[in-house]
Amino acid sequence: MTAPPSRWTDAPDLDGDLVRLTRLRPDHAPDLVAAADADDIFAWTSFYRPTEVADADAMVAAHLARPAAACWAQVDVARGVVAGVTTYYEVDPGTQSLAIGYTWLSQASWRTGVNTESKLLLLTRAFETLGAARVVWHVDVRNDRSVAAVERLGATREGLLRKHRRRRDGSWRDTVQLALIDDDWARVRERLVGRLARG
Repeated sequence: MTAPPSRWTDAPDLDGDLVRLTRLRPDHAPDLVAAADADDIFAWTSFYRPTEVADADAMVAAHLARPAAACWAQVDVARGVVAGVTTYYEVDPGTQSLAIGYTWLSQASWRTGVNTESKLLLLTRAFETLGAARVVWHVDVRNDRSVAAVERLGATREGLLRKHRRRRDGSWRDTVQLALIDDDWARVRERLVGRLARG
């Protein structure tokens, strides 16, 4: 059973023990500047590191203007601070599919379980609440760390999209496409829950 189309681009609060995902809002901009604590975070993103509130305002506005998307701020519960952004995009209720991306997280929250739990919350909503059949990631072919991280979730590398997007410097980006389907979900959910239990 799939959710009504209107629910696919909702961004309700999703609460975990380590992270709370809450609808991205313009007033998150100052917190996002503080969260953007290292240049490395933004090496492969389509936007630059926000160093001033005006930069973060523009980032938030761009996210909220994206069609067929749902956008969240990631709140690190232990530190009580906004630690980054994540989104659903290319949301298509007709094919029961969506992509997860435009994701970044402060270095202070790396290796804390926040990212793992965030993905568990997003995937649980996708597969169990919305009735998704397919969840996709698009990763720059040069971004080995992110490709490996998505594969660790249990996603399957499906192929290479050549000249898929432009990088910030204007060069063409080849994109690795990875995906999970609903048939994978029980196994992947068990894996993610196990990773969080181990700490």
